[in-house]
Amino acid sequence: MTDKTNKKENNESWGEFFRDIVIIWAVLMGIFFLLFHFVLSNDTVSGPSMQPTFQNGDRLISIRHAQIKRGEVVIVKAPDEPSALYIKRVIGLPGEKIVSKDNQIYINGKKIAQPWLTKGKDMIDNGTDTFYSATQNFTMKSLARSRQYQQFYTKSQLKYINKTNRIPKGTYFVMGDHRSVSKDSRYIGTIKRKNIVGVVKLRYWPLNQIKVY
Repeated sequence: MTDKTNKKENNESWGEFFRDIVIIWAVLMGIFFLLFHFVLSNDTVSGPSMQPTFQNGDRLISIRHAQIKRGEVVIVKAPDEPSALYIKRVIGLPGEKIVSKDNQIYINGKKIAQPWLTKGKDMIDNGTDTFYSATQNFTMKSLARSRQYQQFYTKSQLKYINKTNRIPKGTYFVMGDHRSVSKDSRYIGTIKRKNIVGVVKLRYWPLNQIKVY
């Protein structure tokens, strides 16, 4: 009788153990899902538009709903490709006047530092004389003259641009660090706040390139 009782108790103990494991696993998976659905975003870099800062295949963690500052790298929903995501750097903030002249960016008349391009200035793009950091001259007004560019704005936004020569309110001017190949706000318009998925805070792959931003 004692052996049967002990065997029954052992079976119940193992059953309780596996039940606890399943519960813990379910709780952890639930926390993981909620964390990456509402707080964090796990993304992989695709393409060369952020070279030399990020390379194709780099894996990143970004924070959703974070405060957006100039110079930060963000993950954005592509306005020209449904379901696609782009990785870009914030250059201009809502309501600012942005001017590009002779590979320099001026915000409200003042030249901004672009330390993220320093490394790129020494690299040649595809064996030609076009540097990573080469940026054509433009203003918001000059960009808005393109009919293709106009499709990304409402009539009221275009009116605001033509009147003020400024970035429309509630939107951000983003660019890739590899300026000569990046499809960014110079071609697809400024990005609405709601279409910014998150601000990049960590590169965790490759392992020898781990970095916190």
